[in-house]
Amino acid sequence: MFPSISLAQEIGLAVLLVAAIVWVFGLGHMLWDSRFHHPEPGANEGLPMIPAQRSSASHPMESVELTEAEEQAFAGLIRTIPLH
Repeated sequence: MFPSISLAQEIGLAVLLVAAIVWVFGLGHMLWDSRFHHPEPGANEGLPMIPAQRSSASHPMESVELTEAEEQAFAGLIRTIPLH
């Protein structure tokens, strides 16, 4: 095909060209589909994106009773965290 480049380079160039063409067609197809795709109204009303925060009394497995020593250790740990 090209007299100045080797066969391996020609094969690499052909593979690169095919990959670029496939990418362009895939991108065009994706953009074409997104242009004409209109989601149904109310389709995202099933679950909220971020669930509501539950109270501490919602389930007994979600709360832990700390001993006095654990509470003091936690308070000491919190005091070591810089607030700035």
